[in-house]
Amino acid sequence: MKRETLINAALLLGLLLVPLWAYVTDEPFTITLATKVAILALAGVGLNIALGLGGLVSLGHAAFFGIGGYAMGILASHAQSYTPLMESPFLIEGTKSMPVIWVTAILASALAALVIGTLSLRTSGVYFIMITLAFGQMLFFFAISWPAYGGEDGLSIYVRNGFPGMNTLDPIQFFALCFALLLAALWFSHRLANAPFGLALNAARQSPARVETVGLSPFHLRLIAFIISGAITGLAGALFADLNRFVSPNMLSWQTSGEIMIFIILGGVGRLCGPVAGAALFIALEHFLGGLSEFWHIWLGLLLLLVVLFARGGLIGVLAGRQVAHD
Repeated sequence: MKRETLINAALLLGLLLVPLWAYVTDEPFTITLATKVAILALAGVGLNIALGLGGLVSLGHAAFFGIGGYAMGILASHAQSYTPLMESPFLIEGTKSMPVIWVTAILASALAALVIGTLSLRTSGVYFIMITLAFGQMLFFFAISWPAYGGEDGLSIYVRNGFPGMNTLDPIQFFALCFALLLAALWFSHRLANAPFGLALNAARQSPARVETVGLSPFHLRLIAFIISGAITGLAGALFADLNRFVSPNMLSWQTSGEIMIFIILGGVGRLCGPVAGAALFIALEHFLGGLSEFWHIWLGLLLLLVVLFARGGLIGVLAGRQVAHD
């Protein structure tokens, strides 16, 4: 078994054991922290498909994260206020059902990724970075100016949404849901990377001209990867909003996009569990250093600088003894 596979297994086992230990010792806040790690890692898995496999440096992935969050907030707010979303021509009501909300978040984020990707992927390099950032900021300011759903104050949900057969208000049960979805996304990402599509996408990242010579379209490969990436990130956004029972325009901000990218860089770009390691490290720094000083981001920046300069394979790359996953 490869060393990196063992590291991935140990990392996921650790993420599982921490909340179980917290459950036994009656530490619900620790369970919430582990749940936050799982959700943010899921968002990182989504971006890692575009960034790690497709080489697409997107600074607008918070758009999909926020769309997923607002999909949850809008559906749940209408359900708790007993008012329909639309009365004509068809009656569309809100819902507190997590599966329905997840599907809505995935579809809404995938549709947004289709539109944004179709326009953004006509550019490359720094222009692609800036146009994705522009789309994200457009949605951010739209959410601020949307008074029907809280505007800049955000939207609160009184009770967490439900999942059949589970009590989602119980922290350990909600963690189990989020952890299961993270495992499913990691499995999907692994299969995707090793499937013909993933190999073609990797080839398009390295040499688009050669991919075109065999009859494949780099544009369509990247667009599909971008849509899948956005859909997974949107699912994470719905979970994050459910965790906090609150959604706000901050979920759509460029700072959120930057944080998701930081997870991947810290853990290792292109590494299967890089987002998990990065999210866990980020939350640990926020929790322990944030209690000491409000300027804890200084230490995060220093760590990020060291990783970029001396450990481009991220934490997973250092532990596995291989510094770079992709050239």
